[in-house]
Amino acid sequence: MGTKREPTARQMRLAVELRRLREAAGLSSREAAILLGVNSVQISQIESGVSGVSEQRLRRMAANYACTDEEFIDALVAIATGRTSGWWEEYRELLPAPFLDLAELEHHATFLREVQFLFVPGPLQTEDYARAVFSYRAPEPPAEQLELRVRHRMQRKTAIAGTPYEAIIHEAALRIMVSDRTASRAQLAHVLERSEAEHVSVRVIPFQVEGFAGAASAMTYAGGAVPKLDTVVRDGPQGATFIDSEAQLGAFRTLFRKVEAVSLDPERSRDFIHRLAKEL
Repeated sequence: MGTKREPTARQMRLAVELRRLREAAGLSSREAAILLGVNSVQISQIESGVSGVSEQRLRRMAANYACTDEEFIDALVAIATGRTSGWWEEYRELLPAPFLDLAELEHHATFLREVQFLFVPGPLQTEDYARAVFSYRAPEPPAEQLELRVRHRMQRKTAIAGTPYEAIIHEAALRIMVSDRTASRAQLAHVLERSEAEHVSVRVIPFQVEGFAGAASAMTYAGGAVPKLDTVVRDGPQGATFIDSEAQLGAFRTLFRKVEAVSLDPERSRDFIHRLAKEL
């Protein structure tokens, strides 16, 4: 297989899962290489995402590691052999890698769940709202870069048009006017419009909810082909962080259920957003 440069987050996920399988089997890189009939450098390259792996070799590795989860193995094969060149590729070398990685993650997600407290979630943003958010960055991006980011965000929205999507939004995010009053009204109207789609669910957490201490639980939760391949994305000071360990995924599933439990149901949430819009 040819050597790759700058593996994507999806390619790195495959590499990490193969390393986890080897370590769970109690094998060193050298021992795994002997079983596979290659040298340990090749194992290291595969496990660092630098080198790809064929379906035949991947299935042999899984067998050597005593992995019997066929559904999981098939999902890894799909990652290894998939050659999807999605719409996000047009932004390569134009936008930072996390923009492309997030778009690719959403493209392959079986479902998406999002919790936001300060901003309307990206897939629900209008163009004016997104432009206001990106233009507030310090330093402010040049005009061309700003418009690239806005266009990318709008394409993300259309790319997941059929993916089951659940958004939980705190009242604060709906009330903060990142742009002017007209744009804020349009943003609330857009959230309401999007929430009418069968595959979209929007829930609101009002300020008046008592006993809610989950304001630090913002996340994007992307469902994988199997639960083991789910991914959580969180924004941090250095950009987006992709989380995929089983223990952490379990914790975020629990956290999402806790936040969901205190939110209004979709119908009451739409009524709530209607009232907010009238106040503007």
